Amino acid sequence: MTPETRLNHSLPLLLHVATAITGLIDAISYLALGHVFTANMTGNVVFFAFAVAGAPGLSITRSLTALIAFLLGALIGGRAATRLSEVLTPSWITTALSLESALLLAATLAAFNFRDSSGSSFQLYSIIVLTACAMGIRNATVRKMAIPDLTTTVLTLTITGLAADSRFAGGTSPRWRRRLLAVLLMFAGAALGTLLLRRSVVLALATATLLSICCVVISMKQRAVLATPAL
Repeated sequence: MTPETRLNHSLPLLLHVATAITGLIDAISYLALGHVFTANMTGNVVFFAFAVAGAPGLSITRSLTALIAFLLGALIGGRAATRLSEVLTPSWITTALSLESALLLAATLAAFNFRDSSGSSFQLYSIIVLTACAMGIRNATVRKMAIPDLTTTVLTLTITGLAADSRFAGGTSPRWRRRLLAVLLMFAGAALGTLLLRRSVVLALATATLLSICCVVISMKQRAVLATPAL
């Protein structure tokens, strides 16, 4: 087995953990930061449109801030991938995931004494910017990795593939375990985030940070795999 093949076998684990993190971040941002998504930009754009149209309970500035911060993160992630991917694949993946972890850690620290979205605007928007930027970096990284069915943030095509490619639809059900696990992990992450928020935003963000660090560790192990000669 070549190093590249071994890398392709281990990447799904990393992306499945990242999918659970997305569920956590979406729970935090929607439930604690005033009905905004900082990971799922599809939902955030829809919320932005609702807010522009005058729907109650939504904020133009919160949604727009999350969108801009996400775009900035995606720009950073794309730049890192372009510059570092020519050296060694796990190197830029590790770098990008380390940036995500650092931003989530900063968001955790910023959330100390945070109560709800009606409190300090500076604290609220700091958390929005930091988490959205982190998710932008990650999404740019995952896009570059191009692992089928594992976008880590959007499940629409994953769920569509489960049904449309199933044997009931005349298909062969390719990668159905990977797809189903992604859906379940997103669900589990969101449910866990909701439960942790009953204690504090800090606890929920700290959990997301810890899981993100786990992704960094997995990526570092992948670098070791590539450094090991193929048998």
